[in-house]
Amino acid sequence: MGGKRKRKNGGERRGTHPRNKYSDNPPDFGLLASLYPSFEPYVFYSRDGRPKIDWTDFNATRELTRVLLLHDHGLDWWIPDGQLCPTVPNRLNYIHWIEDLLASDIIPATSADDDVKKGFDIGTGANCIYPLLGASVLGWKFVGSDFTDVAIEWANRNVKSNPHISDLIEVRRVGTEDKLHNMEELQNAHKCSSEGSLDASSTKARDAGLLASPVPETHSDAKKSYNGPPILLGIVKGGENFDFCMCNPPFFESMEEAGLNPKTSCGGTPDEMVCSGGEHAFITRIIEDSTKLKHTFRWYTSMVGRKLNLNILVSELWKVGATVVKTTEFVQGRTSRWGLAWSFLPSSHRKISSHKNEDNNLSFMLEGLQRQHGAFHVLQSVQSYLANSGASCKLDTAAFTVDITASKDQVDALLKTEMHNKSEAVSYPDELNPSSSSNDQRQMDALRFRILVFQQIPGTLLVRGTLLDRTSSISGLFSLIFHHLEEVLINKFSTGRVSAVSNIRR
Repeated sequence: MGGKRKRKNGGERRGTHPRNKYSDNPPDFGLLASLYPSFEPYVFYSRDGRPKIDWTDFNATRELTRVLLLHDHGLDWWIPDGQLCPTVPNRLNYIHWIEDLLASDIIPATSADDDVKKGFDIGTGANCIYPLLGASVLGWKFVGSDFTDVAIEWANRNVKSNPHISDLIEVRRVGTEDKLHNMEELQNAHKCSSEGSLDASSTKARDAGLLASPVPETHSDAKKSYNGPPILLGIVKGGENFDFCMCNPPFFESMEEAGLNPKTSCGGTPDEMVCSGGEHAFITRIIEDSTKLKHTFRWYTSMVGRKLNLNILVSELWKVGATVVKTTEFVQGRTSRWGLAWSFLPSSHRKISSHKNEDNNLSFMLEGLQRQHGAFHVLQSVQSYLANSGASCKLDTAAFTVDITASKDQVDALLKTEMHNKSEAVSYPDELNPSSSSNDQRQMDALRFRILVFQQIPGTLLVRGTLLDRTSSISGLFSLIFHHLEEVLINKFSTGRVSAVSNIRR
């Protein structure tokens, strides 16, 4: 964030939304230090003269967030020591992605006119960052919920400190009585569905749309079940309707797990960072609530911290009857998060075949690696796997990348080999079918992409794929090749777990 990072191939900074204020103009730490004396002590200069801050210093990251919100968004903001400190560019990416969902015609707007969009921020925290940014940047209305005294007090302070948008934001407390009511309601719903019968009142409630079909249990281990405060059910009031909900969930099952990255310090209390079952259990509860609230929200969304969980959650959403499921990736520096969105409203889009996937940047996590296996070994396997089909592979050990160029024939051979190993047949749409092109055209066109590998935490690598030539007529095959590569690497290097589901429906 301390300066504009240019890619070697001259492309744009990946992972930053094009409408993000910081997409082409990342924060200038030197300028901010000259304008805000309180920030100046945290800025130092590298040997090449670039201004930097110490990302392991909570006070530095908090002061950076404060001055960015003030300088770029006119927001007066503060949080007490130890509370989760958000990064502004990353949070803006999430907001602009939701803006894209609302602007698309995938799920038609429920209102006949251009009403102000209304969102629900699950676990808004003391920072209240999403309502503040959504209200100031886009004029959206928000309800932000939380259950701790500190979060409620400081979220309200941050709202009241910005009177120009305070009428757009409501901070709603989640109480213990709501927790008990919510837990009993969910348990009763599950009990009724498991017994295969409903009493008269439950039948009436289901007919009225207050109860949904049984939610399939994917994790029977009680330790993996969420048992914290209510999330949506019991907090959303009767008759309320929202365009979307959003959530930065507790990603971890313990504070020890949350503290594995020693290179950053964003604070965070156990209430903000940890819950029983981690992010999977928390988001699964959002899904369960959404099956009961159904059309109360046009879009349900959440951040996801692990690609493995993203794949599992997508599968669960299709099982419970979501009409649309969308995903995206948020990248800031070397940290990746994913966005997950779904709806139960009728979709206006026909099913799009997989080759229409417009993802030009894909990634997955390799977890559970043995000590003897590192990024270099994975790179070598990538090179070997793709070179076997005759593709040209240029390995850069310094940058931990492999640049690949594959002809249509080589892509065809690679995919057919993979499908043959699975006793399946490979089929292409006519416009991508190698046999439907002339020999000259097949030799001229090519798929060009890059694979990057680097370590996230010990035993875990992030593998990213970037399409380098979007104009190629076979660029739509990039996602197929990348997902095959994912399966190969997971089967070879990841130990002690089942491979993640790779093909996500769009």
